[in-house]
Amino acid sequence: MIQQASSLQRHIDGGKSILLAELSPPRGVDLAALRDAASRLAGKVHAVGISDNRDRVSMSALAAASLVAAAGVEPILHVTTRDRNRIALISEALGAQALGIGNVLCTSGAHQTLGRFRAAKNVFDIDAVQLLRVYAGLPGDGGLLGEDAALDGAGPFCLGAVASPDADPLELQIARLLKKIRAGAKFLITQPVYDLERFDAWWQAVTRRGIHETVAILAGIQPLGSAELAEVQAGKRPVRRIPQATLQRILSAGDAAAQRAVAVEIALETVERLARFRGLRGLSISAHDSLDAALMVLEKSGLGSN
Repeated sequence: MIQQASSLQRHIDGGKSILLAELSPPRGVDLAALRDAASRLAGKVHAVGISDNRDRVSMSALAAASLVAAAGVEPILHVTTRDRNRIALISEALGAQALGIGNVLCTSGAHQTLGRFRAAKNVFDIDAVQLLRVYAGLPGDGGLLGEDAALDGAGPFCLGAVASPDADPLELQIARLLKKIRAGAKFLITQPVYDLERFDAWWQAVTRRGIHETVAILAGIQPLGSAELAEVQAGKRPVRRIPQATLQRILSAGDAAAQRAVAVEIALETVERLARFRGLRGLSISAHDSLDAALMVLEKSGLGSN
């Protein structure tokens, strides 16, 4: 049972810069790649997010997060409301706590028709804002489950949520961020940043309202490691604002090795430009599609030495 704040929570409370990575659990039960990724990221980032059936059917995020923790890396368990009702969602959180996992990122998840599991039935019993409120209130209120009292010993968790700088309308997105913070989010991770002009407009709206002073905001970085991945990301919905010039640089790079090199170069340029945004608390580097590319970004930027 968790008795102390997680290391991530202490970094947030201490006002320190934060560096995260994100991994997808394996599609099957072979743990070699997951353990290798955890060992290669150990000491380079403060915590590693474990996605929850992000774009494919994978091993349980809870099981994968437990394995990452056993490898000596602090995990952030991603929990998606698309696939579970409130009973299962709360059960998941209690299981995470029993396994010593204190960081949870709450997300509604992309609709199944936008992914590979179109035949699956969604749940969406509650959304990400409600889930944050539920998890934040578990120590004192079991009302959402119809319980008369709190769930003894539950929580506290270091809760996070997702921010979408590319989504429209901008004012609605800002209002939703404020709801997530009021519901209990301590950190926000943006969707991958490709369009710096759009991010700048979003950041100005965030800072005008002082949102960055009440929650730790981290920018997502995803190296577009191949022309195929770049085209897939550009076509995703909700829309990914990838500038045409960025796409063209990758598409015209040549073979796979050249494409990855250009993708890393673009990611490094994005990291450098994001460093100029005052109040941004850190970065979350996606290793979903290429661990090697993510590690190259960490190494070449100097971030991984933190």
